[in-house]
Amino acid sequence: MATIVNSITKQKITKPEPVDEEVPFDGGVMITETDLAGIITYANRKFREMTVYTKEELIGSPHSINRHPDMPKAAFKQMWDTVKSGEMWEGYVKNMRKDGKYYWVIVWIKPKFDNNGNITGYIAGRKVPERPIIEKAERQYAEMREAEREQDG
Repeated sequence: MATIVNSITKQKITKPEPVDEEVPFDGGVMITETDLAGIITYANRKFREMTVYTKEELIGSPHSINRHPDMPKAAFKQMWDTVKSGEMWEGYVKNMRKDGKYYWVIVWIKPKFDNNGNITGYIAGRKVPERPIIEKAERQYAEMREAEREQDG
């Protein structure tokens, strides 16, 4: 099990084992903001309710606190490459809640800029995903994870 350390409170948060139970995202506004390193600086109430983490657990923790192990590393590499270049990224993501259950969302992430055009952090919002595209993403992510296992030998 992975352990996350909150950079503000120094609390060690052990990520749960995945539970094969989906909690459907019903919509609403789920917003987070991070610094350049992906540390959460803001998480709105809907995000906290969906992830079952408290504000104190989230603020100061890496956003990977809710990363599901079914998500391939390559998907996040592409996301980071895109947002670090100053562009918006959008994709289907399977996330894991504090109780180990999962939820799917369409995530859009865009950089935040200062007055000089420098990236100062990132903002992410979520939309309700479409079931047929989730099924396609699950197949694609399984192939990507298999390729990663083969590379890791």
